[in-house]
This record gives sequence, structure tokens and C-alpha cells, in this order.
Amino acid sequence: MACHDELSAADLTGRWLLDGDGTRWQDGPLARAARHGAICYLDEMVEARADTTVVIHPLADTRRTLPLAAHDELLAAHPDFALVVSYNPGPLARELKPSTRQRFCALEFRYPAPEIEAAIVARESGLALDAAAAIVAFGVRTRRLQGHGLDEGASTRMLVHAAVLAVQGIPPRRACKMAVVDALSDEPGVHEALLGALDASY
Repeated sequence: MACHDELSAADLTGRWLLDGDGTRWQDGPLARAARHGAICYLDEMVEARADTTVVIHPLADTRRTLPLAAHDELLAAHPDFALVVSYNPGPLARELKPSTRQRFCALEFRYPAPEIEAAIVARESGLALDAAAAIVAFGVRTRRLQGHGLDEGASTRMLVHAAVLAVQGIPPRRACKMAVVDALSDEPGVHEALLGALDASY
């Protein structure tokens, strides 16, 4: 599930629906996963409203239950049920509430080593490895600007977008400007610094 400001607790847990035979209960994705022993993955959890987030609390601690008040049911999670949430931290990003965060074990993902990232960019785009390595080298330069007017540097996804443009015939420098420089910031000073990093790369 992609989390956002409009996501309600009922979107996760379930609701009563009307059909030709009357009303029927339909589990939401969180309830279905808990009931049948699947993995429920909540993407960008910090984007959800606080009143939505709290519904996962009893599932994510030792109780492993999901209260479905509208259905008058206390759903005990299947032994194989797992709950995974993700978000991108950053100086200006929202943070998970401590009461939510403390219910999870955390895995931190950093950028891969440049040679591995170049292999990823080459594989995802079809660009030659040496050309992908040049794009990655530029991406690494943008990441050094983080905290100096830039919230975060180029993601691997952005570098893949630049590589795809290059595969389609756009010169690599222009592809990087379109997919990375112009996409990262409109602020004149930051934009100029990004162009400097691009000039140093091409």
C-alpha cells in the first residue's frame, strides 16, 4: 500500500460494502494479510495520517492482533504474517512517531558502492557499463551537495532515468541535466552548483 494523507484506517483494515444482496464486510489489505499469513508492505509510512498509523500498533507488538471494531472482531494474526514499512529519512522529511518506530526492527539502506551502482544503472537501462559509470560518478558528486542547499542528491532511480534517455539517443550530459539537475532543484544557487558538478563529470 502506498501511504498518503488521504489514506484512512478503514482503507487498511476494511469496511462494509453494499451490493445486490445487501451489505458485506470486505477486509482491507492489512486485515487480509494478517488473516491469511501474507506480508503487508506499507510504502512511505510517514506520509500517512497519525490516526491511520496507530491501527498497526497492536499488530506490530507482542499482541499481534488487529481490532476490527466495525466488524466486531479482534483478528489474531496468522503466524506467517509480517508487516514491513518503509520511508526515506531526511532533514526535512517527516519522522515516524516514536511509539510506532519502537515496534519495528530497522534496516538502513545506503547508496551502493559506485561500481555496483553502475552495474545496476547499466542493467536497468541497457546503457554500456562505462557510460553508466560516468553517470554514477556525476550522481556521487550531487550527493556531496546534500546539506548545502540540497536535501538529497541524485537517487539511483534518477540515474537510471538519465541512462534511459542516453540509450534513446540524448547526449549523456544533456540526459543528466534533464533527469537529475533540473529535477533536483529550481533554486538558482543549488542549480548552479549542480551544473558545476555536471561540468566536472562531462
